[in-house]
Amino acid sequence: MIARMIFVKVAPDQIDRAIEEWKNVCAPLMISQPGCLSEELLECNEHPDEFISLSNWENMEAIEAYRVSDAHEQVKHGTRGIKAEVVVKTYKVKG
Repeated sequence: MIARMIFVKVAPDQIDRAIEEWKNVCAPLMISQPGCLSEELLECNEHPDEFISLSNWENMEAIEAYRVSDAHEQVKHGTRGIKAEVVVKTYKVKG
């Protein structure tokens, strides 16, 4: 299993919009992808403008298939207007 984490720091005036976009567009599209086992949005307690989109995938092949899918293009298009700093990392789940 692979954990995919998207670290997002959102402009303070964009927080509500980012949460709504994740709930209404990003999460439903990602969880419907073959190989996506779960998808959660985590909000930092200390810094409410920082989030982690945490998804678990069967393998890297499933992530790569998602990254070239129409669903991924829809996610990118829907979030394009949100001012944010984004870093994406993947991790092998060891336990």
